[in-house]
Amino acid sequence: MSSSCSGLSRVLVAVATALVSVSSPCPQAWGPPGVQYGQLGRSVMLCCPGVTAGSPVSWFRDGEPRLLQGPDSGQVHQLVLSRADSTDEGIYICRTLDGAVGGTVTLRLGYPPARPVVSCQAADYENFSCTWSQGQVSSLPTRYLTSYRKKTLLGADDQRIHSATGPWLCPQDPPGAARCVVHGAEFWSQYRINVTEVNPLGASTRLLDVSLQSILRPDPPQGLQVEPIPGYPRRLHASWKYPASWPHQPHFLLKFRLQYRPVQHPVWSMVEPVGLEEVITDAIAGLPHIVQVSARDFLDAGTWSAWSPEAWGTPSTGERQSPGKGQRTHPTASISWPTTTSWPLPKEILAGGQPPDGDQPHSKPEVQMQAGNLAPPRLSLQPGPRPLDHRVPLEQVAMLMSLGILSFLGLAAGALVLGLWLRLRLGQKGGSANRGFLGPIITVDKRTTPNL
Repeated sequence: MSSSCSGLSRVLVAVATALVSVSSPCPQAWGPPGVQYGQLGRSVMLCCPGVTAGSPVSWFRDGEPRLLQGPDSGQVHQLVLSRADSTDEGIYICRTLDGAVGGTVTLRLGYPPARPVVSCQAADYENFSCTWSQGQVSSLPTRYLTSYRKKTLLGADDQRIHSATGPWLCPQDPPGAARCVVHGAEFWSQYRINVTEVNPLGASTRLLDVSLQSILRPDPPQGLQVEPIPGYPRRLHASWKYPASWPHQPHFLLKFRLQYRPVQHPVWSMVEPVGLEEVITDAIAGLPHIVQVSARDFLDAGTWSAWSPEAWGTPSTGERQSPGKGQRTHPTASISWPTTTSWPLPKEILAGGQPPDGDQPHSKPEVQMQAGNLAPPRLSLQPGPRPLDHRVPLEQVAMLMSLGILSFLGLAAGALVLGLWLRLRLGQKGGSANRGFLGPIITVDKRTTPNL
């Protein structure tokens, strides 16, 4: 750890040392008064709390008349238990020479803390939380000290690879829970988390380096709704919202994936929609379907969120309403509509187009025209196979930019080759003699070797 954070580190170590009672020859109470702690399989020393140091006492187990240790044992006010095991736990009584009760001690046995198991996760790009659990069950009361610091990459001339700012306390939320939260983190920075487990027998620390980019995992999307599209027995319309924990910023968006299946089928179908809605075009008519959706950072930072709670929907099986009472048609309209109610239509139906095979509406394609009606015509209900989305996906923009760069480089290379060729041609015409490509080479006379 760097010198800039040594102050708080010393404080944490001092607090941990103060909490550890085993280092004292007569341990202070770590928790309820009159309770002392020891390690299983090791020698344990109990102290009589009601007498002064050096006063001889006799030791008994509560409810047992047998003397465990007399005043002439040389241990004065202390009781030594060799290789303590679980049967040694319980209440001990120490009596002075006149038979008065000097005090009672409750012995609890366990193990020193092991390094805790720590993991961190960010539900958005501004905050992250870390949780932990015991690396080994100690069977003793345990506390945790938590802190963090930000790691910063230094220049190449510096001898150290990293330095750190901080550390700061990582507040446990709620107090005493096995979880702490860091607010206002920087998305492109790295952090070092310090979780120290402390119990009456010692302390153990786990250091964990984390980056928001790697631990980002959004919460599941909310408000998933699945609705049938009237008159189209192979279609379901699903819509959802961003998770409430994700800040709405234009530079940090989410992408989604949607899975669905009929309730009788064990295999999921999956699509990656664009936006906050999707039209399922291969649903099975008359069967209820289960739909779930999850989210991830649109630049693939971190991992996918958990799946949202299941939402159910059943495709429409009835025909569209035909003209009747309360409905009217126009001489140029192809389909009638009610005067007071209308079917809610998704965007891809309003966009126009032909439905896929097996997804033709049950209603007739045209309705007999009635003369004398001047109502405006209704839009066509012939749907397209996919929702019409005018937004250009990020992958298409990147591909177009790559093609543009490659085209520019190709034109530049062609212009360079053409210029060199023209220069060579002009040089050949202006020269006194055309010596060819091997003109600069100096010829050497071949020497004859005399016959020996």
